[in-house]
Amino acid sequence: MNRCAIYPGTFDPLTFGHIDLAQRALRLFDRLIVAIATDVGKQPTFTAEERVEMARLAFADEGDKIEVSSFDGLLVDFARDMGAQAIIRGLRAVSDFEYEFQLASMNRELAPDLESIFLTPGKEYAFVSSSLVKEVAMLGGDVSHFVPKEVEQMLISKLREA
Repeated sequence: MNRCAIYPGTFDPLTFGHIDLAQRALRLFDRLIVAIATDVGKQPTFTAEERVEMARLAFADEGDKIEVSSFDGLLVDFARDMGAQAIIRGLRAVSDFEYEFQLASMNRELAPDLESIFLTPGKEYAFVSSSLVKEVAMLGGDVSHFVPKEVEQMLISKLREA
């Protein structure tokens, strides 16, 4: 059986915490689709195409185990179209749980056949968020411990444009 999961997010930018969660998900599933949300209420720093490129670079060594794709619309519709059985969501802290529980409950209502699975990152990534990484980079701080080299270069370049 080919067990497939969707790992959705804005990934603006992709961090080592995201990569850690994807690798943890691969212990449970044969294939993982990193699903970059394009229709988000947030104003992302990077375009959807740039975020897809970042993720493809970061996961290049995973071969066909990880696929990167963008999507818009309902996540559950995209998950069904991709043949996924589960949605992976990350929990960094207790404060994440309430929002993630609401999402999982809504997704279960919309698609009872899809399971939501919560994973926690390694302790070294528990505090890392895309927002914090962007803030540190904007203030001239070193983000090399939080994002892959290619992502760091794209982030610095993007901030210089602004």
